[in-house]
Amino acid sequence: MTRYSLLAPNWMLKENSQRGFSLVEMAVVVVILGLVLGALLLPLQAQRNQVFQTQTETTMETARRALLGFAQANGRLPCPAIAISSGLEDPIGGGICTAKLGFLPAATLGIRPTDDNGFAIDGWNNRIMYAVAQHNAGGAVTPDYTTPGDMNTVGIAALQPELRVCLSSSGVTAAACSGGTESNYAINNAVAVVYSLGSTGSLGSGGNDEDENPSAPGTDSVFVSHDVTAAGTADGEFDHVFTWISPYVLYNAMIQAGQLH
Repeated sequence: MTRYSLLAPNWMLKENSQRGFSLVEMAVVVVILGLVLGALLLPLQAQRNQVFQTQTETTMETARRALLGFAQANGRLPCPAIAISSGLEDPIGGGICTAKLGFLPAATLGIRPTDDNGFAIDGWNNRIMYAVAQHNAGGAVTPDYTTPGDMNTVGIAALQPELRVCLSSSGVTAAACSGGTESNYAINNAVAVVYSLGSTGSLGSGGNDEDENPSAPGTDSVFVSHDVTAAGTADGEFDHVFTWISPYVLYNAMIQAGQLH
């Protein structure tokens, strides 16, 4: 009778020992996988940002048209929304706005997309900001652009919108722009300014230029806009997205609607 050993032969032991991986080999594999995944994820992130950018630009153009339509229907621009107004202008009905700069009043304008509280949001789910001129002309006690009928009463020649957007790739301070020494304006007499805080809006300000564009209601009249720049540049990261309404576009729309003569 043939006897078989219970122990594996030497050649089997040698083969088994060659099947394992050392810790060094496993570490190398993990590093390679990380590099491969990173190379795949970066283009995907860039594509996502481009989709969000396009969505934001579409929302901003929708907001611009909605503001003009509101002015044609009501003889004024809406006030900004504030944190407790659930996406409605504050005060409702216009007049002296609670904040010159606040959130785009999506509920008042009837536009989407919005967050759960009724505020207009950009592609990155940050609330969109909105500022409106609050100048009083001819001794009026109420702001011309947010009070029903005031623009028509005061007259085009006397209206003085004061919102300014400085356009500079090298950086510019709000003080320089508001002081009139900055010649490179995108516009220096806007009646309304709408802007998105960009992809990093929820993380706070990215640089000196973004610092000029508040992320909360206030009284600002001066803003900075320019091409996208990355972190590490002279004035830091910048990815805010802007649009605005010039007085001539507003006046023409209101004349067509019979709200301004």
